[in-house]
Amino acid sequence: MEKITMKTPLVEIDGDEMTRILWKMIKDELLEPFVELNTEYYDLGLLHRKETDDAVTVDAANAIKKYGVGVKCATITPNAARKKEYDLDRLFPSPNATLRSMLDGTVFRTPILVKGIDPCVISWKKPITIARHAYGDIYKNTEMVIPGKGTVKLVYEAEDGTVTEQIVHTFKEPGIVQGIHNLDRSIVSFARSCFTYALNAHEDLWFAAKDTISKTYDGHFRDIFEKIYEEEFKDAFEEAGLSYFYTLTDDAVARIMKSEGGIIWACKNYEGDIFSDMLSSAFGSLAMMTSVLVSPDGYFEYEAAHGTVQRHYYKHLKGEETSTNSVATIFAWTGALRKRGELDGNGELMHFADLLEKATLGTIEKGIMTGDLLRLSTLENTRKVSSAEFIQEVRKELESYL
Repeated sequence: MEKITMKTPLVEIDGDEMTRILWKMIKDELLEPFVELNTEYYDLGLLHRKETDDAVTVDAANAIKKYGVGVKCATITPNAARKKEYDLDRLFPSPNATLRSMLDGTVFRTPILVKGIDPCVISWKKPITIARHAYGDIYKNTEMVIPGKGTVKLVYEAEDGTVTEQIVHTFKEPGIVQGIHNLDRSIVSFARSCFTYALNAHEDLWFAAKDTISKTYDGHFRDIFEKIYEEEFKDAFEEAGLSYFYTLTDDAVARIMKSEGGIIWACKNYEGDIFSDMLSSAFGSLAMMTSVLVSPDGYFEYEAAHGTVQRHYYKHLKGEETSTNSVATIFAWTGALRKRGELDGNGELMHFADLLEKATLGTIEKGIMTGDLLRLSTLENTRKVSSAEFIQEVRKELESYL
């Protein structure tokens, strides 16, 4: 077949470790034989971030602003061990946090359902989408080790010189302290993104926080959501037969466990990080979840919701066979290609993305899968395949459709 052409570049953001290996396999086997890929490439592998002092991450975010759509491989957020391993001069921030901060918006994560992989929670019949706020909180924190006795204060100095301060804690022994923040502008964008997404998906929206404890911080989120809903979205929700409500995080967890799914659960940044991992694991695997950052300015960034699969990478370096699940990374590409096609009016590209997703799930439903899914599968005839073999099997399935 003649290769599908692309009018506008897609921002391609490469990453680290085993997902970087899978990234190349996916391009070589599933994309480039069928699509004349038009991408602007950025290498966010930790060594290149080190070479550029992390400027490449900012460049990648600006490129997404320019072209509108990006697709990202999983990347390393270095800790002390990684700093030593990669001989870093400093601990670079999370590249995802940098991208999300610059693009704003909300991360929507939805489990990928496939026949033969049943959710751990028997009441779940439909996907549950996590809407994760993409700015601030602990991802833009300031923290300090307190060496001994003393007082830590929260101080706000207004532009006119007025000073407001509160005592955080009077330390009588060593400890730690952390400061976090958020912006009304970002919370408003978060709320609007969630309400708009819910209307488009025709699903109820829940927002959960902990305003009984964090009366000011979480209470501010609650109030902004309520204001945006009442002033901008209430009529549309009622006309569509949809509901929105706020509840405490612990209550939301209890309700989710009894829900059949088919809802959108909006969370603050950290809670969204944790609960999306919980949901993906409970639905099957961390590698079976889509993730897209939707910006109110019309930018879209697709990625896998999991990490770089470090343990498999070290096996790969030793020449050992791995059986790493590439589904979420494949779906990051299909999501980005579909959105690129939608924005450019390229129906062929959109159709290809649909077929590649169908081929990926069809391969699993035939019983051909990686080790993480094999342990969960209820299918009678299954076969465990390696990382490369799975992608090759998906290509066979895709070619049968084409």
